[in-house]
Amino acid sequence: MNIPATEIDPKQFWLDPYPALKSMRAECPITYVPQLDAVLFTRRDDIAHCEPIIDVFSSHQPGGLMTRLMGENMMRKDGDAHRTERRQAFPALSPGTVKKVWLEQFRHETDQVLDELEKHEVCDLVTDFAMPVSAHALRHITGLLNMSTEQMDQSSQWMIDGIANYAADPDIEARCIEATQLIDRSIEEMSQNAQAGEASMLTVLIKSGQAQESINANIRLAISGGQNEPRDAIAGAVWALLTHPDQRSRVIGGDFSWRQVFEEYARWVSPIGMSPRRIAQPFDYAGVTLAPESRVFFMFGSGNRDEQVFEQADRFIVGRDTTKAISFGAGPHFCAGASASRALIADVALPKLFERFPTLSLNGPVSFGGWAFRGPLSVPVSLR
Repeated sequence: MNIPATEIDPKQFWLDPYPALKSMRAECPITYVPQLDAVLFTRRDDIAHCEPIIDVFSSHQPGGLMTRLMGENMMRKDGDAHRTERRQAFPALSPGTVKKVWLEQFRHETDQVLDELEKHEVCDLVTDFAMPVSAHALRHITGLLNMSTEQMDQSSQWMIDGIANYAADPDIEARCIEATQLIDRSIEEMSQNAQAGEASMLTVLIKSGQAQESINANIRLAISGGQNEPRDAIAGAVWALLTHPDQRSRVIGGDFSWRQVFEEYARWVSPIGMSPRRIAQPFDYAGVTLAPESRVFFMFGSGNRDEQVFEQADRFIVGRDTTKAISFGAGPHFCAGASASRALIADVALPKLFERFPTLSLNGPVSFGGWAFRGPLSVPVSLR
């Protein structure tokens, strides 16, 4: 490969990847990073152009971390195999199902979480609000009502840690495997008791005739991304508004919608910051040659801050045009749960929280972590 190399400090990259990504976009937007053993695509238009070329940028990665640790789910399949499993899951995740079935569940569960918060003066929005709100939604959508919110959150975190474990830490891998085993036991129990909701992924996939191995893999996939992304986006978007009081006032006043808040936050701090691909055949692009079996990372979090696409890209500006954002992907693997995520976060969690606690304020420092998956580690707040 005739690709320029860029060195990174993995610890610093995890704490704050944006300075390094900005330099890559300016100096070598397609670059090999030896610490990750991957070629990073960092500009938005390069990612949007290349991601749909599945004959080259293949999601089928038999030796990849996700396939090895979580099973071969629909995200790791291309073409007809991907389309078939995505179509089988669609009845559980469609915009119509979200509106007719899940939205009311989201509202009910979120109200209960808020009722519990009413008893307190301070809380951590990550663990006390965003986590249970996301986990309750996911329990219903997957059909795994026998998992607690804590189990759902921990399983998600351990799996995403596992599939981002490019340093091959054995403890992280062991926890990921433990999480998948818990989910498999929960699937078996709910399948035998026939207690999952009719619109749930578990019921829908069983009725579609999908193989059990694929059902398990796809529900693991739904949990790995369906918990951490809404959790991190809810807590992160609240933090963004609390640190931008002028924009908070305009949202509360109706100048901007909660959907606009969510879309801008997801652009600014992309909860899903990267998606990996395997090069399936030799490919020349933008002056570089990609060799078969090499690994590519499409850096969504970098593309969403591309200065050539978004003016003042490093700033949080509610109301900006986010139509070119690639927060949910840019190709055939566009997030299947996007409708559910938007509804939970923008239609329920954010407006209900600010309605219940109109004087909500930060009560301590906020730290972020991650680059493949990124979100706040803690958001301490005073509720009154």
